[in-house]
Amino acid sequence: MPLLWRVFGTNAGVLLLAYLALVFGPVTVSNPPSPVELAILSVGLLTLLTANLVMLRPAFRPLYDLADTMRRHDPLSPAARATVAGGPAVATVARAFNEMLDRLEAERRASGRRALRIQEDERHRVARELHDEVGQTLTGVMLQVEGLAVRIPEDLRPQLDELRETARRGTENVRRIAGQLRPSALEDLGLPSALSALATTFVEQTGIPVQRRLEVDPDLSDERELAVYRVAQEALTNVARHAHATAVELRLEGVPGGVRLVVRDDGCGFSPPTPAASHGVQGMRERAMLINARLTVTSPAAGGTEVTLTVPVEAGRL
Repeated sequence: MPLLWRVFGTNAGVLLLAYLALVFGPVTVSNPPSPVELAILSVGLLTLLTANLVMLRPAFRPLYDLADTMRRHDPLSPAARATVAGGPAVATVARAFNEMLDRLEAERRASGRRALRIQEDERHRVARELHDEVGQTLTGVMLQVEGLAVRIPEDLRPQLDELRETARRGTENVRRIAGQLRPSALEDLGLPSALSALATTFVEQTGIPVQRRLEVDPDLSDERELAVYRVAQEALTNVARHAHATAVELRLEGVPGGVRLVVRDDGCGFSPPTPAASHGVQGMRERAMLINARLTVTSPAAGGTEVTLTVPVEAGRL
């Protein structure tokens, strides 16, 4: 029954009960009314209001549920949908809301994928220019320094050695930054080897040991492999910056219907148990949303932080 007629029928029923009680009941009202008559009328009014509330609550409950779903909806966790229940009017609103979410999420994924594709292309361009231009320039500087080493006075040799060391560190930094911008190991060797190389670089830079359990070589599309790699990269970056950890576990394992990435550390964790939407966590959630994956970032009771990304596999391709 439509909501309008349910409300009308409920109120009509309550008024009919009041009418029948006044017509056929042994109730009389004098002028002025006596205290007993006022008490009887008050009890009758309270009874009618209670009956009206009890009868109307089921009619409006689907609206409350729909409003609650709207408030709880998270654009980066798009699984929640409104329950289609209630009368035709409420069910129509719920279906329209769900269809709107479907369109918005599809458009968000499409635009997000285009933006990430442009971002990755720009990363590749910058990495290539760093390697070809800045890297080659620094290499030329080092060669010039080596050529000057045999001709400068002995008292200037410490400054020359310092210049040589500065150029060497600059070359290494350029290579490191270019490698972070463009994961060549992912393109050439696949996801497990790229994650292993990422862990090796992390150990060299931070000195924190990484236990690796890369058990599977999933048949994922390039887009999903890149998303998994970037989430692992961001998680390890957060460990290096904030966790104060002494050990890290990196796992890539198969699960029913998909593959799961886990990055866990034994650091200080965070409070409350769910982190605020920082820039790094926000970026990981966006990447997970774009590939229909599920991301959780928690602080277990034992301490530390655990980042889990579960990626569904659909015949190996999006």
